Amino acid sequence: MPAHQADTPADTSFQTTNVAVISTGHAIHDTYSGFLPSLVPVFIQNLALTRTEAGFLAAMLRVPSILQPIFGRIADKKDLRWLVIAAPALTAVLMSLLGIAPGYGVLVILLLAAGLSSAAFHSVAPVIAGRLSGSKLGRGMGFWMVGGEFGRALGPIFIVTAIRFLGLKGTPWLMLFGIAASLALFLRLRSIPVILAEKGDGLNWREAVRSMLPIQIPVLMLFASTSLLRTSLGIFLPTLLTEQGSGLWLAGAALTIYEAAGVIGALVGGNLSDRIGRSRMLALFQLLAPAGLLLFLRTADELQLVLLIVLGFCSLAGLPILMALIQESFPEKRSFANGFYMAGNFIVSFSAALLIGWLGDSIGLERAFFWSAILSLAGLPFILLLPKAKKSAEGS
Repeated sequence: MPAHQADTPADTSFQTTNVAVISTGHAIHDTYSGFLPSLVPVFIQNLALTRTEAGFLAAMLRVPSILQPIFGRIADKKDLRWLVIAAPALTAVLMSLLGIAPGYGVLVILLLAAGLSSAAFHSVAPVIAGRLSGSKLGRGMGFWMVGGEFGRALGPIFIVTAIRFLGLKGTPWLMLFGIAASLALFLRLRSIPVILAEKGDGLNWREAVRSMLPIQIPVLMLFASTSLLRTSLGIFLPTLLTEQGSGLWLAGAALTIYEAAGVIGALVGGNLSDRIGRSRMLALFQLLAPAGLLLFLRTADELQLVLLIVLGFCSLAGLPILMALIQESFPEKRSFANGFYMAGNFIVSFSAALLIGWLGDSIGLERAFFWSAILSLAGLPFILLLPKAKKSAEGS
């Protein structure tokens, strides 16, 4: 498929339909990635896993993300939209087979392969969405994150409902939706005019990495500071609630509520950052998310439900802002910069999944959640390290 040239970097219009198409593909893809948290309690029970082993499974899904700078470097020069088209089907097949995996080793292999599909998709697709967003990059990344959060919200309730009616042995039937999604993406994406690469400045990859570090480091530190909090909720919330006496379906539904609130947070956060400023919005969410988690741990019943909505909104609203910062800072190397950022996310998320699992075994999940909230406040000073040149560009 040749690269189209109708959409130029000078085009500042926001192509709503095209951005929505990419975001819908993101939603369908991440619905399948969202299966794992609700399956973790099942695997712990059926395979007699420790929480550390369960955390390792979550980490395996993220391991291939270390390859994202490679995908991104290639995508700055070639049209890799076929990766975006194929990923929902491939991820759907692999994640739908988890229910019939005969043992822990097969689970690891399936999750590694699904992670590779996800890494390719997340390296290329957000850059396409960014280029189709024109000057409204925060809005575009909000749309992108809405797709992902909607998928992760739907995934837990989708898989536990499927298990209720089909049983674990029936989960392979779920792959049909992902295959249909890839077909639909093929029919649409082949006609979307988009430039995946712009003329670069001739830097080799080492020089390109050095040029990115002044922005990538504070952005990644901001991501890292809240990673334990998001990992606690995104992976171990169903496990915590089942340990406290909730049923599997109710625990999965709680995660869906959290992720659904993140859908709204991603859209609102990205849009407001275009108007109010990236740094201001990041600081607000960096304060509200840990406060919400600390209150969540001290409440129950209906108030916990309200706090889950606040947590989902605040803990996930900053992610499209960080992606917008990365893409607008490196317009000539968007895919490589995005891949570098996402690889850093992998290292952080991999470590967070293992650490939360280990803490859950050592001191209990509730105390692990508490410390994840406290540690997330350490990210506030890094907001001050965002380059001053970008502050003036944040919009009024």
